[in-house]
Amino acid sequence: MDGTRTRVSATALLLIATAVTGCRHAGRTDDDSSPALAAAPALLPRAGQLLITTDNGVRLRPTDDRRATVDGHLRSHWSRNGATWVLDLACPDHDPDATPCTRMPTVGVPAGTAVTVTARNAGIDATGLTGALDLTTTNGDVTVAQGGDSQATVRLTTRNGSVRATALQAAHLHARTVNGDVVLACASPPSDVTAATTNGSVRLTLPRNAPAYAVDATTDNGHPTVTLPTTTPSPDHHLTLTTVNGDISATRD
Repeated sequence: MDGTRTRVSATALLLIATAVTGCRHAGRTDDDSSPALAAAPALLPRAGQLLITTDNGVRLRPTDDRRATVDGHLRSHWSRNGATWVLDLACPDHDPDATPCTRMPTVGVPAGTAVTVTARNAGIDATGLTGALDLTTTNGDVTVAQGGDSQATVRLTTRNGSVRATALQAAHLHARTVNGDVVLACASPPSDVTAATTNGSVRLTLPRNAPAYAVDATTDNGHPTVTLPTTTPSPDHHLTLTTVNGDISATRD
């Protein structure tokens, strides 16, 4: 269900970029296959990938051209490996009288870029992005509005927070938390959805033209409500919705 999407190790790329920094070989190289340091804004190729790591949170917004941008009072470190750009958002100690670092900096993302974010102590807020999404944080909400790609995989994950998405597009949709709700509203019918929480509810809304799905809706302490058309188990269209303490609903607009 996850497709054939290649997952690039942000950690490995950052280690390589650090080594390059020590040798003081900054700037682009003629060989796009080797990592290189680059100053922001980064010029991303079409169908490129952007990997973002941060100890805080991030806002993701669309840009008008192929350049990725960073707003906020913080230091950003870019590295590149072919079509994949890695953005490390660091916030060094500041003078107490200086402007504090931005806890939720805004990153501008070119259209069609596949985005992977690893955050930790704040949420992820994405609006208007038109590529595959893999957004993960630990302590905070993951919120997506008018985003995704109807031909791609979208993953939305947190541990202590809710996952909320509106007007979402995805071929394969995965949403998960431990302590919080999972609330998903799709603009186009996905092939499959997996949505799970432990302490919270799961609510899925599909568009009117959604086909019939094989549905597995399971809760230990709550009520499952499925009002959309269902069918026998199918490899093409299926929903897996689970919680322990909460209700489940699956409906069409």
